[in-house]
Amino acid sequence: MKKISLLIVTMLFAFGGGAMAQNNDDDTEITVTNKNGEKEVIDLPEALSLDYDSLLSVYNSKTYLKANADCDFPDVNPVYDKSVYIDRLSHLPTVIEMPYNDPVQKLIDRYAGHLRRSVSIMLGAQNFYMPIFEEALEAYGVPLELKYLPVIESALNPNAVSRVGATGLWQFMLPTAKNYGLEINSFVDERRDPVKSSYAAAHYLSDLYKIFGDWNLVIAAYNCGPQGINKAIHRAKGLTDYWDIYPYLPRETRGYVPAFIAANYIMNYYCEHNICPMVAELPVKTDTVMVDRDIHFEQISKVLNIGIDELKDLNPQYRRNIVNGSSKLSALRLPATLINTFIDRQDSIYSTTVDNFQNKRTEVDINDEPALVSSSRSSSRSKSSRSSRSRRSRGSKSVTIRNGDTLSDIAKRNHTTVAKLKKLNRISGSSIRAGKKIKVK
Repeated sequence: MKKISLLIVTMLFAFGGGAMAQNNDDDTEITVTNKNGEKEVIDLPEALSLDYDSLLSVYNSKTYLKANADCDFPDVNPVYDKSVYIDRLSHLPTVIEMPYNDPVQKLIDRYAGHLRRSVSIMLGAQNFYMPIFEEALEAYGVPLELKYLPVIESALNPNAVSRVGATGLWQFMLPTAKNYGLEINSFVDERRDPVKSSYAAAHYLSDLYKIFGDWNLVIAAYNCGPQGINKAIHRAKGLTDYWDIYPYLPRETRGYVPAFIAANYIMNYYCEHNICPMVAELPVKTDTVMVDRDIHFEQISKVLNIGIDELKDLNPQYRRNIVNGSSKLSALRLPATLINTFIDRQDSIYSTTVDNFQNKRTEVDINDEPALVSSSRSSSRSKSSRSSRSRRSRGSKSVTIRNGDTLSDIAKRNHTTVAKLKKLNRISGSSIRAGKKIKVK
């Protein structure tokens, strides 16, 4: 893996936030027209259904992003002729083809219209992430225009979580993430780590190309998996062009490649649609220190006087605000000015008391008193049972049936009734045999 410059990583880890918020259901799909003039509905990738205010909160824009005071574009989305879009797409410096059709147009319109303020935020955010994406993609020899996949996957939010659990900038599902070396456990989720997840995504995209040999199919497979693409190819009787197998794909995947093309378009031609990028301020420089013990963000916050929210932004991979250094040597990212202070005061940091932390026991003694009580109770119950049987035995009485005896005779001699004798001895009829015992009480 190539070494990432300190400046780039500095910008990268200063960004963070929560999961994506959704608009109402009407914003999760669009209607397009196919070549036969028929209408069809396709699902939008989740990042195209964002709530603008939530996106502002995600990127902590009050700290790192601000409106561009020098940009005085009118807030109007110009309408262009179809030929203009075709020409602009054809001039994008991409290896992957960027063709035009109605789904592509509808998604360009969505970015340039309904999502134009969100695009403004992402244009500012790309200053933090695109250098990382490009280095990772370059390392695996895949086209650099794939750096816009996270635009449609997560809207450039490292902490984004989809409704099905896909997580991070590149929206990895858990099994795929683990297959590509990302660590995920109760404390760490490296899908949220912008650098590690980017290299894992580049590796995955490279492997998909080895399978399909076509970048449009690779992009589609990134959305619905290789099996989904193979099923569509089979249903299309062996056709392998994305636009040929389009009708056989899941609804979201039908919108996925058009969304990728639209994202490439809008991230390059935003000026033509009067979209002003937000300005990204350079955060403080950061560096890492390795820790070999568990440490809670609150311990660091109390001693180094740094906000927990800032620690979260700098270390988005730690799920519970705990760097689990006891499991393995783990990196903690801090402002560069605090690195030496951390080293000098780490004993104080580790000894700082935090509620509900480090209360897991490493060894316990087994209290065998309950077992003794249980045994005693069991013994008592056994004795009680024997005593009960003994009492029942002492209270019962049996007699021997004489020749010629009837149940009525026996009942009369023993001051009871025939009905009681039958019940006590479980006799259904009236026949009894001489010489046998019969209970009379």
